[in-house]
Amino acid sequence: MKIGIEIHQRLATNKLFCGCSCEISEDAKHCAVMERRLHPVLSELGEADRASKAESSKERVFEYQVFRNNCLVEMDEEPPGPLNSDALKVALQAALQLNATPVNEVQVMRKTVIDGSNTSGFQRTSIVAMNGHVDTSKGAIKIPLIAIEEESAGIVSAGDPKATYRLDRLGIPLIEISTTPDIKDGAHLTEVAQKIGMILRTLPGVARGLGTIRQDVNISTEGGARVEIKGAQDLKMLPKYVETEEKRQLELVKLLAELRSRKALPVKRHEIDVTKAFHDTKAALIAAGLKAGAIVLAQKLPAHKGLLGKELQHGKRYGTELSDYAKLAGVKGMIHSDEGMEKYGITKDELAKVGRELAMGENDAFVLIVAPKAQAERAMGHVIDRANMDYVPQETRRANPDGTSSFMRPLPGRARLYPETDVPPITLTKEMLDSVERTESLEHKKEKLEKMLNKEMAGRILKSRHLHLFEKLVASGAEPMLVATTLEETVVSLRREGVEFPDLEKTLSDIFQEFGKGTFVKAAMPEVLKGMAKGARAEAVLKVYRLQRITGKELERIAEECGHDMKAIMQKFRLQVDPQEVSILLALKKKAKETRQN
Repeated sequence: MKIGIEIHQRLATNKLFCGCSCEISEDAKHCAVMERRLHPVLSELGEADRASKAESSKERVFEYQVFRNNCLVEMDEEPPGPLNSDALKVALQAALQLNATPVNEVQVMRKTVIDGSNTSGFQRTSIVAMNGHVDTSKGAIKIPLIAIEEESAGIVSAGDPKATYRLDRLGIPLIEISTTPDIKDGAHLTEVAQKIGMILRTLPGVARGLGTIRQDVNISTEGGARVEIKGAQDLKMLPKYVETEEKRQLELVKLLAELRSRKALPVKRHEIDVTKAFHDTKAALIAAGLKAGAIVLAQKLPAHKGLLGKELQHGKRYGTELSDYAKLAGVKGMIHSDEGMEKYGITKDELAKVGRELAMGENDAFVLIVAPKAQAERAMGHVIDRANMDYVPQETRRANPDGTSSFMRPLPGRARLYPETDVPPITLTKEMLDSVERTESLEHKKEKLEKMLNKEMAGRILKSRHLHLFEKLVASGAEPMLVATTLEETVVSLRREGVEFPDLEKTLSDIFQEFGKGTFVKAAMPEVLKGMAKGARAEAVLKVYRLQRITGKELERIAEECGHDMKAIMQKFRLQVDPQEVSILLALKKKAKETRQN
């Protein structure tokens, strides 16, 4: 088995080919809508990409929601601007951390993508470095390519015949990192993904938060084929995807051997309209289709009986594979003879009629597609094409939350790439490369954090979305452990209570500056932050809520009032006194008393 991974990391600069903000707000309302139809184009060598042809066969209409932070570039109504130099520098920083060699010239390419995720019908991508590697517990894993490319539009709904996307995500810069297929197993895959992800998160200019990094896993088995599983978000699930895909391919190899032994291939295409067999059907799915003007198209699969129901993944059978190919034509799926017909409401009499129409033999199977005539014929064509593949096909598959995967489209080939003529290439001169700041290595940063914090908190900060903010605050003189607990515990807890900070960096910079003056104690930090979240300055919050630190003579006075009882003092003045200062005061008081007695 061979395993490789592609990691896509979103950047926090402006967009890649325009000056628009990369801000995405799920609550924002779009201000306009536009529609497009996309079709494949030939490469410079006159070749048509198979994945693009498969998408084109769906004949979908794409609707795009336009937001106020979008411009004509994202709408494909204006040529792109120059490649974002800030994003390029972050990509070069990543390349240096991954031991890669920058290319001499960054050439922007167009990658044909007509699934609607880009208004132009292609994605712009550029190789920035080559021949890197990352060290792991099972040896170095090579990184042949590091690229910078456009993020796709955000999917809103993926229905047929219309799919809807939002344009606020389109054009955000992504760093793409591809490894060689030298990863040993699922556990090693997780380690590699974590290591590269951690290296990326230590870079300035890298976006943080849910959905800003994602993984595509490439897997192949002996006798199988390379399959790309897209959108494997959860690192803990990576070993499961590997295990499931290995099983799927091995089961397909066995199934192909059985088909050959039965002499079941190739399947001759000869679909028959069997609509009359269901003229008064009680099967809800078929009845609804017929009412909408659909037909029922049937195709015999000779010597396939029992094989369509063969499980390849948990809950997914060979029939599911054929059905997924049918969906390329925009249908919702198909019905096959290895299923229980009772779940559809299809009667024995209707089955007998279909059998007679198809001249079914004892060992034969069939598939049914309910759709308008032209669409049903296209869908059946895809089913027969898949049924006649006497090999495990190369595919792009979608990662499902349960560890299985579903067919999306054939694996794209070289025909999808051609040069971008609207964006000039960028020569990476020595001066430009010298201007790229070399960031600390992951190992050095980890070592430095463990000197400031305990090991557990150092690990949390290293993985935190607030790593760079932590470094800024500590560099300004704030106490490292207090900054870490404030970011990772106090702020998180307050947000769960509904407290939000319009500008967290400014708020924390102000509060640690005030804390450095000794005007309040650590225990008051959450209460002061609550007040500051409403827009007040730290000094004002301390006065209004009476949270100023009690020290000196005033502390001696309240200690006297509380009978020099530590518990009583802390119960009454916890948010205003420093426990260590109180302990020292009480210890001195006790010592003085003992001296007088002696």
